Order: sequence, then C-alpha cells, then structure tokens
Amino acid sequence: MKLDVIKLDAGKAGSIDLSDEIFGLEPRADILHRVVRWQRAKAQQGTHSVLGKSDVSYSTKKIYRQKGTGGARHGSRKAPTFRHGGTYKGPTPRSHAHDLPKKFRALGLKHALSAKAGAGQLIILDSLDMKEAKTAALAKAAKELGWKRVLIIDGAEVDANFARAAANIQGIDVLPSMGANVYDILKRDTLVLTKAGVEALEARLK
Repeated sequence: MKLDVIKLDAGKAGSIDLSDEIFGLEPRADILHRVVRWQRAKAQQGTHSVLGKSDVSYSTKKIYRQKGTGGARHGSRKAPTFRHGGTYKGPTPRSHAHDLPKKFRALGLKHALSAKAGAGQLIILDSLDMKEAKTAALAKAAKELGWKRVLIIDGAEVDANFARAAANIQGIDVLPSMGANVYDILKRDTLVLTKAGVEALEARLK
C-alpha cells in the first residue's frame, strides 16, 4: 500500500510504502471488540465496595429471646433483612482485568491500523519537528489540514516542542509509538502517523 506523505504546512513530502500485513488487512469487528474490552476492563478501578454484615456498626446483642415472641428467630440487628443491616453478597474491591494473549493484542492493533487505512482516515506526516512550542501556530495548521478529533503517533519519542504546543488544543492527542493502542486509535476520527512512527510500528508488529 502506497500513501502520500505531507508536512505540517500541508506541503507534499513524497510517498511511503506501507506493509499490507499491518495496514492492508480486512478489519474484523470481533477482534477489535475483544481487544477494546480487554483494555477497558484493565483500566477499570474496581473500587466498588459495600458494608457486609460483619462491617456495619451495631450491637451484637441478641435483639429478643429465641422463643415465645410469635416472631421470626433473629440474632443480630446487622442481618440484611433489617434497615441499616449489612448487604448480602454486595460488590467488593477487585480487579476486572482478564488475560488476552500477546499475539492477539498485536493482531488487534494491526486490524485497528488497517481499519483507519481502509476508511481513508490515515494520514502520514513527514515529522513533528517544530522550532518553537507555539500553540497558535499548531492550531492554525490543524485547522487548515481539517483535523478535529485526531490521534498523532510519533516514533520512540515525541518532539518536545510539538507535545507542548498540542497539550492545550482540544481534539489533538499525541502518543509515542509504544503507546499506540486499539482503543485510542478507534476513538478518534483521524489517525496521523509520522514516518518514524510507521517504522516503529512495523518493527513492533512484525
């Protein structure tokens, strides 16, 4: 697959050959769904908690005698049947993470990249080098390029000036190549890869 390479000022900077094994697959929704579910489950805090019978504060004294009252047998007022009693089998703090094979996660990333390439939502940028960290200049360039909700993936390290300039612009997110993931790629309308980012991703996914 061949795509044109552009500069930040929208000028042309040649073309690049993309690997069909990474950018030319037929996207499968089931694979993408499983990887996104794995990511979101791993990110879930799992701090939900309720007070059980042993956690609520109340006297442990038997509330009335066992026999002769005509009522049901009860011991503690902390039982779930009473108001302010403990909750029975309520949620407790736990991890929601589950396992997903490394090869399957890599396959999911390939399908996400292929989905963007196939939909015409993939842009290849020459580099992110900026002489100064000027937010106004980057915002103007993004507007001229038609970027609204965009994820930009660079090589091993993101240009410091570009990262500072983009930090305060809504709709522009920047990641190094190791941070590339299925959820963030699918969440944005446009995916922008630098040439260094393409090389790093192809090396990572081979």
